[in-house]
This record gives sequence, structure tokens and C-alpha cells, in this order.
Amino acid sequence: MKYFLLLFLSFSCLTLFSQEDSIPPTKKLDSSFVMKSERGRTKEKVQDTIGITIKDYKIISFARDTTFLDTSLTINKEYKYNYLRQDDFELMPFANVGQPYNKLGVNFENKVFYPLIGARAKNLNYWEVEDIRYYNVPTPMSDLFFKTTFEQGQTLDALLAFNTSRRLNFSLGYKGFRSLGKYLREQAESGNFTVTSNYVTKNGKYQFRAHIAAQNIIGQENGGLNDKELQFESGDEQFKDRSRIDVVFSNGQNKILGKRYFLDHQYNFLKKKKDSVSTGSTSLAVGHQFNYETKYYQYQYKPETSLLHIYGEYFLNPINDKASLKTMHNQVNILFSNKTLGSLKGRLENYSYNYFFNSILITDSVQIENKLKGEEMLIGGDYSKEIGGFALNGSITQNVTGSLTGTIINASMGYTFNEKNKIKIAIHSSSKMPNYNFLLYQSDYLNYNWQNTSSFNKQKINSLQFNLESGLWGNLAAKYSKIDNYTYFTSLATDEEIDAGSEKAFIKPFQENSTIDYIKIKYKKEFRLGKFALNNTLMYQNVSQTNTVLNVPELVTRNTLYYSNDVFKKAMYLQTGVTFKYFTPYNMDAYNPVLGEFYIQNRDELGGYPLLDFFINAKIRQTRVYLKAEHFNTIFSKEYNYYSAPNYPYRDFVIRFGLVWNFFS
Repeated sequence: MKYFLLLFLSFSCLTLFSQEDSIPPTKKLDSSFVMKSERGRTKEKVQDTIGITIKDYKIISFARDTTFLDTSLTINKEYKYNYLRQDDFELMPFANVGQPYNKLGVNFENKVFYPLIGARAKNLNYWEVEDIRYYNVPTPMSDLFFKTTFEQGQTLDALLAFNTSRRLNFSLGYKGFRSLGKYLREQAESGNFTVTSNYVTKNGKYQFRAHIAAQNIIGQENGGLNDKELQFESGDEQFKDRSRIDVVFSNGQNKILGKRYFLDHQYNFLKKKKDSVSTGSTSLAVGHQFNYETKYYQYQYKPETSLLHIYGEYFLNPINDKASLKTMHNQVNILFSNKTLGSLKGRLENYSYNYFFNSILITDSVQIENKLKGEEMLIGGDYSKEIGGFALNGSITQNVTGSLTGTIINASMGYTFNEKNKIKIAIHSSSKMPNYNFLLYQSDYLNYNWQNTSSFNKQKINSLQFNLESGLWGNLAAKYSKIDNYTYFTSLATDEEIDAGSEKAFIKPFQENSTIDYIKIKYKKEFRLGKFALNNTLMYQNVSQTNTVLNVPELVTRNTLYYSNDVFKKAMYLQTGVTFKYFTPYNMDAYNPVLGEFYIQNRDELGGYPLLDFFINAKIRQTRVYLKAEHFNTIFSKEYNYYSAPNYPYRDFVIRFGLVWNFFS
């Protein structure tokens, strides 16, 4: 009841100010000023007097795609109103905010050409270079995201973007959260701090963008439920308070900490300003990109005498595993652009890396090195061209020296019929070594030490994708992928060892020798009738493999029936409905907190249960307020079979609320 009271108070307070728009008001042109302008005032000063709209607050991605700040309230905003601030249709979250997400779908295309440190289950909230956004704003703008979590904590994502002149912009951002969780020893917290800047000279010849990022992700680990049949699946009333359920252990913790410094700048020698005669220009630019990053993953645990069998024997007590990675990436490029010929870029790249542990491991049977260190030299090129409604894009990068990378090729061709109808065909081909923790790992646990630098091969990905966007027929994305040398974690434990609780003591990395064929078809379509709408997303997946090493559900669906309308004399826009999500049963990956990774298991088939959420969202000026009753079908369900991974239940019914608020000055 307290959540509904808070929501009512929020609506009431915001409505008091709903008659005033927070965007700076439009300025009218003075006729005398225009006359003075004709006598010699610059065009830029005239433009300063033109009214500011929401489209003037621009957001620039790493790929230099530009969008503007969107303060609307749509069903897609509802899907993205979560801890990751992205649509999690292909993800299955754990019970607490900030914990891992299991996969419901996979994408094999390599966004990052170089191996990563690993601990993939813990990295979804870690912002890579490609995730950073830059801003170009006419006046200071802030974006405030708030959402409640699970016991003793909140999520806050705050951004301030401003400029000191029309051409120099800055942003400060901090995303932090803390959540105790409903189960014992699952507290999670994180902090992501970023500073960005972008600048262009008055003549447009020199420009730069840069950012600094400092991030940490910390989570307690409990190993999952100790007796799921008796204490969870039975539905026993005394265990409805989830803090009473026994967990495997009580003092584990893992952490990710990273710092990054990034600079991308270029100088254009031939850039010409457009005028009434010229419809285009030719440019020749030289650019340089610099990226330096330090990062580590750490797991800490003090083994309890009664739990020695879980991860096997150990060298030291307490356990303190730490893998560190330092990388420096330099790229020099030349960009030639012409309206007739298109845009062509040539790249020369140097990547140096140092992945290391504190000491060399020497036993009677093996010696494991303490680091992987080296340099990679690469060359590449990019091409783009628009011809009428056609858009052509291509990129190729080839390794020259070094052993971590190989080749990556991306090419696409698209055609735009009109704003509502588009098609696109894309191909991807890449080869690179798997992440560093597959190649080398050291641990205080005896069985968690390996070095596969000489035995593992580069993982090869080849894919073909077709996209159709249609206002009438909906959006269809069909992809076929072929994977060679697929790399994964699994356990070699026997059935007896698994029954004894020692499955995680025998986890190792492996590569699949046979080819895996993977097909994914995703379809999206919304049907409307008056103020009501039914939004549907359906995904079909098929895996052809000799050995069962890639597990995904065959079918995933999400259907939202909702109502939208203006209320209170159009002072508020209201959206309310129910979301149904379901995926067919499959062998869900199991979670290993020592590595911060998921591993393949083929014993427990989970899934096949509905997830029902009820939501009420509202927009008042530039503020969106959200209230959601998550997984409310557990109130009347008699089956307790909803898991995010083996021994890790999904969350019970909970009511959460929050808002996204934009301020302008």
C-alpha cells in the first residue's frame, strides 16, 4: 500500500507544475536585430536567437550515430526500464538486482576484436568503449533514473550534460546501486563513473572526443540453495521468508574493478563549407585513437570445513583469486570522403596487453605461467556509401603480427523504401582467440588452474542476417551462424560426484571440435485497437550440434497488452498493462561464482513457467513515472519451479517503482 501512496504523491506533486515546460522557451527574432545582422553580424549569432527544441539535445554514439533526447513514454521504454537500461528480452535475471543474467538467446558477432578478461556473468553492467555516449546540448541538461531494489537499497543513474560554448561539450555521469536481496548472502552493489567531452573547432577541421571511466561491480556469493526441494519447491510457509532458506555457503564475494582513458581525435585538411552553389564537399582527414584500460576480477572466500568438497582441494585458506589485465590500444587512420565516391577509411592499429597473476604455479605434474603479454599489429579499412535509398557499409581488419586475433569482416547492404519500410542484409566473419580466462587461469583451488595457449585454437564465427522493418507486417530478423572451435566451460564430474555436491570442483574450459549451426528468428509486431495495443515479440532458435555444448530455449515469447491515454485534461499521459513472458524448458546453464561464469550442464531442464508483470506508467512533462508488480502470478501459483539457473530461483512477487526525470536550464 505504501508504494501506491508514494506513486499518488509523485503524480500529485508533478501535476502541480505540469502547466510549465522545463525546456527553455522559444526566443523570438527582433526585426532590428535582423537588420543589424545583415550589416555584418555573424550567422551564428542569429542562430542563437532561434528557439530551442528537444531535438537540439543530441546524443552521439561511439559509431557517430546521432539521436536526440527522447522524453516520450512508449512500451519500448517500459522494456528498458531496468538495471541494465536495455531490453532484456534475451536475458533471464537472477533474484537480486546486479546479479548475473542467464542467456535465453545468443549473439556471436564480435563487438570487441580482442579477447576480454572473462567473468562474463558479472560484466553486463560494465561499460565498454562502445557503450559510452557523448552529448551536444544547447543548454545544461540532466537525466535522472531512479528505481527501488530488493531490501535496503536503490538504483540511481544520474547524468549532467553541458557546454562552455557551442562547440565544446561535457558530461558527468554516475550510476550506482545497492541491494541486499531476499536470500542470504546475495547483496550486490556497483558504481559506474564517467566523464566525457567532445569538441570541434569553428572551421570544423579539428575535433576530438574523450572519456574517463571508473567502474566497480561487487557481489556476495552464496552458492545457491542448499536444499531446494524441501525449502523452496515444497512451498512450505515457514520458508516464504526467503532469508530463512539455507544457502550453500555464507562468505563468498567477487569483484570487478576497471579504469579507462579514451581519446579519439582527427584533423581534416580539405574540409569545405557547404554553400548555395556546392551541394557537397570532399574531405581528407587524419585521425588517432587512444585507449588505455586496467581491469581486474577477484574472488574471495574462506572455505568452511564442512564444504571442502564443493570446489575441491585448495592451496591457501582463505581463497583470494585475482586476475588482472592491462591493455593499450593505438589506432592511426586516414579518412577520405566524397559525395560521389563515398567514405573510405584506412586503419593501422597496435594493441598491447598484459594479463597476469601474482606468481608462477609449479606442481609435480604441471607448470603454469603467471602472465600472457604481447603486442598485436593490425591493418584495416572501412567503407560506406549511400546511393538513393541504398546504404552500403563494409569493414575489414586483418592481423599482421601476434597470435590473439585473426580476421574480422563486416558487410551490409540496406534499402529504405520510406520511413516505415526498410530491408537489410549483413554478413559477419571473424576469428580470434577466446577470452583470457579460457587460455590461462590461476586459483588457490587446485583444480582451477590451467594454461591452454598452445592447445586452444581461434574461435571462428560466420553469420548471415536478414532484417525487415515494416510498418504493416512488423519487424523480422533472421540470422544463421556457423561456429567453429566453440569455447565453453563444463564439469567433468561423474554422476556420483554430482550427487555428492562436487560438480563445481571439476569445471574446466573446453573447445568443441565439430561445427555448430545456429539459427535465430525474431519477430516483432504490435496490433492496435483504439487506446489498446498488443505488443508481441517472438523468438525461435534451433541448434544443430554433434555434442550438446550450446543450450538455448527453442521458443521465447513476450506479449504485452496495454492501454494508453491522456488524462487530467492532457496534463498526464497514462500507460498501463500486463506483460507475459515465457520460454520453453531447456538445460539452463549453471553458474560458477569462482570464475564469474556460466557453464554447460545437461542434467536439469528448467523453464516452461510464465512470468507475469503488471505495470502503471505515466508521463508528466519530461518525467516518466513507473510502477510495476513483478512476477505477480506467484501470488496464486502453487508451483515453485521458477529458476534463473540450477539452484538459483527467480524472484518472487514484488512491487517496485521509480522514475526517469529530465531537467533543462
